Amino acid sequence: MNAQYKKGVLELCVLSLLKKNDRYGYEISEYLSAHIDIADGTVYPILRKLKDDGLLTTYLQEESGGPPRKYYSLTKLGCETFEKERTEYLIFADIVARLIED
Repeated sequence: MNAQYKKGVLELCVLSLLKKNDRYGYEISEYLSAHIDIADGTVYPILRKLKDDGLLTTYLQEESGGPPRKYYSLTKLGCETFEKERTEYLIFADIVARLIED
């Protein structure tokens, strides 16, 4: 798949996953890697950017038998941004689908 297609929607995919549940970075990376062909380490810069933009917050959670994990959670701004970008993307995807139909 064209790398530019993926690049344009990965932030939205991360926000979507976090809209459903708080998750830790490796969990997000593994989920996306199972569904979209992405390179290792792709997700962490996205998480850092989204956090810097105020869309995510983090917290540490103890796990049995291992070190604490850093979980990511959507902020109120993150939820609002997800809803806005989701709507814009779905409209855009519908337009593109109609344009490329036979």
